[in-house]
Amino acid sequence: MTKKIVITGLGATSPLGGTAADSWSALLAGESGASTLEQEWVARTQIPVTFAAQAKVPSNSVLERHEQKRLDPSSQFALIAGREAWADAGSPEVEPGRLAVDWATGIGGVWTLLDAWDTLRERGPRRVLPMTVPMLMPNGPGAAIGMDLHARAGIRTVVSACASSTESLANAYDHLQQGLADVIIAGGSEAAIHPLPIASFAAMQALSKRNDDPATASRPYDVTRDGFVLGEGAAALVVETEEHAKARGARIYAELLGGSVTSDAYHITAPDPEGTAAARAMIAAVQNAGAELGDVAHINAHATSTPVGDIAEYNALRRVFGGLLDGIPVSATKGSTGHLLGGAGAIEALFTVMSLSERVAPPTINLTEQDPQIPLDVVTKPRALPDGDLLAISNSFGFGGHNAVVAFRSV
Repeated sequence: MTKKIVITGLGATSPLGGTAADSWSALLAGESGASTLEQEWVARTQIPVTFAAQAKVPSNSVLERHEQKRLDPSSQFALIAGREAWADAGSPEVEPGRLAVDWATGIGGVWTLLDAWDTLRERGPRRVLPMTVPMLMPNGPGAAIGMDLHARAGIRTVVSACASSTESLANAYDHLQQGLADVIIAGGSEAAIHPLPIASFAAMQALSKRNDDPATASRPYDVTRDGFVLGEGAAALVVETEEHAKARGARIYAELLGGSVTSDAYHITAPDPEGTAAARAMIAAVQNAGAELGDVAHINAHATSTPVGDIAEYNALRRVFGGLLDGIPVSATKGSTGHLLGGAGAIEALFTVMSLSERVAPPTINLTEQDPQIPLDVVTKPRALPDGDLLAISNSFGFGGHNAVVAFRSV
């Protein structure tokens, strides 16, 4: 028997705000989280891109000093978001053996790894911190949440580039259906605003180079888009069976209908321009939800603001929805947040849940002249969604040809 799976808690720390509510409010207000980097290493390393979408509230203003010292920034963000989501869900009383974590990251503890390498080269092996390996491990963020909340039904980590945290949500749905837990904290985090990733992304022509105007650099669907803006942060969603949620009188934001994962097997960085496998992921997500394509009332697109990526996703969307696509409002929230890499799917899933809960599609900022090759109904101002039963999907695609889509229904 298929169980109903619901969202009961939300948490985030993002370029738009230090909480889920603040991030959502700033998104609806059309704010940008991108700004010029002021760190000393910008000039020292001579990186060609000098801006990013940094977390609006620094972790050191939220966490205790001992937590900061023992956690990579990616784990710090995860712990902040996880704690908020847990509190938002009412800090449910659940047996530790029935509580799990499905977390994700695209890169993991890159700051810890590269700082330790600098220490080794400059000061020798005795100066390398003994906690270096636990801090740099990709499973570190999920482990930090799991230990904090005493989750003993499993702590799993997905690492599939920019599709990672959407896949973690799809996994959470499956694990609840399989009866492996009653409650799962799912989401993702990333903290890669470091000179090496910036230099590498810039070298492959993936980043916007609008150093003189960071706030307008992320321009999904615009004819002048020239790349994505690197972002950081985390988002967490408390996911549980409806039976468990109702038994404890929990507030329910939306129903998670499941997801789908496919792969392009096309290129290590470029998406399949035809969008064939991405289209299969969307179709499967809707079918797994027991719905029809015509039921989809809103789409939160991956939409990174790269010249080829936005068109590839449009091709996939048109392949799936055909003429129905013209009537579906599409939001591209990376215009505001930048690209959180492994955390992108989680923050966008959170925004999709809020869209259904408050029945409003958030705006896509910085769209001044829409690319004629991408004739979508793009939401540029907050737009009311209709009453009644609503279905929405959130798309994520990543390097390596990873495609992940999750579907939600209003309650």
